[in-house]
Amino acid sequence: MHLEIVSPEATLYSGEATSVILPGTDGAFQLLDNHAAIVSLLEEGVVKVKGATLSDKAKKHFTAGKESGEFVLAIKSGTVEMKDNKVIVLAD
Repeated sequence: MHLEIVSPEATLYSGEATSVILPGTDGAFQLLDNHAAIVSLLEEGVVKVKGATLSDKAKKHFTAGKESGEFVLAIKSGTVEMKDNKVIVLAD
């Protein structure tokens, strides 16, 4: 699936990913390839991205996760939309 993570300052990541785990208002949830369309609010927490290849520019925003090939981004709040196998995360 295609993933875009955008902050008010810049696009933090734009590329392919196999999984995204997000901090929703009712708890964490995961989006996988071909997930049903969804729009949700996000709370303070971490966005975990798996199966992504980060550029050197993107690496300064993310930290390595506990699992191999996992990257983590701390956010304060945001929204997410998934439609037609494209995920857009608007994060603060």
